[in-house]
Order: sequence, then structure tokens, then C-alpha cells
Amino acid sequence: MVLKTQLQFHGKKFMRGDRVFIDTNIIVYSYTASADKKHIIAMELMKDLWKSGIGVLSTQVLQEFFAVVTKKIPKPLDIASARKILLDLLKWDIIVNDDKSILRAIDVHEQHGYSFWDAMIIESAIRGRCETLLSEDLSDGHMIEGVRIRNPFRGL
Repeated sequence: MVLKTQLQFHGKKFMRGDRVFIDTNIIVYSYTASADKKHIIAMELMKDLWKSGIGVLSTQVLQEFFAVVTKKIPKPLDIASARKILLDLLKWDIIVNDDKSILRAIDVHEQHGYSFWDAMIIESAIRGRCETLLSEDLSDGHMIEGVRIRNPFRGL
């Protein structure tokens, strides 16, 4: 029996067994002290992904998250707080970037025109057998090797 999760946005309902890759910006918005719509949407997505267990991250996303929240946001987190968040996020399914993923990301970069770093995110979602990649920065609706890119902030 397939159990429904609470995760839904833009009319798409996710089921247990689905896998959803989260780009760095979603996590950053969820931990940035703000009451704006992006923060609220990101917090709800993260909460639902924690409950459902279908969220997937990569080593690149975790590295970028740490760099952004400790230096690049208006009210940076202290290192101890960022480390605690990372320790929690390490409980998710983590895709480790390796030599093969780097070479395949170059292919994605060449074939689809994304920057190399965005291609690494896409390649991680592909390697993670994700059906959806949630990102604000990539082309909403674009399908690459079975992964549909979705912008959860579309329409804001």
C-alpha cells in the first residue's frame, strides 16, 4: 500500500517512495529568520520532507548551506548553530559527489546550458533517483533524465 505524505505544492502530491531533491536556497530560506512568503513556504516544505522521509540532499548542498548561513545572510548563524543544523540534515539521504558525478555534470552542463555548479545539483538529483528537484534558481518545469525541476516559489 502506498501511503500519502503531507507534501504537496502546485497541485503535485507526493507519495512515499517518491524522492525529492532540495537545492540549497530552499534550506537557506527555511533557516533565515523572516516572515516573508519564501521563508514560510520553505519551512513548510522542510517540515513535510522531514515527516515524509523523501528528501534528498548532496554534499554540495550541505557545503553551500554552511557557507551561506554563516557568512552571506543578513543575520548569519554562528558556527555551532550551523553545525547542529548540518548534523540534523546529515540524517537525510545524502548524495556524495564523486568522479563520475563530476563528469556527468559536465555532460548536463554541455547538453542543457546550466552552469557547472547547477549541473552538479541536477546530476545529484539524477543519481539520487529523484523525480523532483526543488529549486528557485533552475528552469521551472524543465525535465532532465527523469527529474522534473520545480520552483516552489513560482507565482510569488
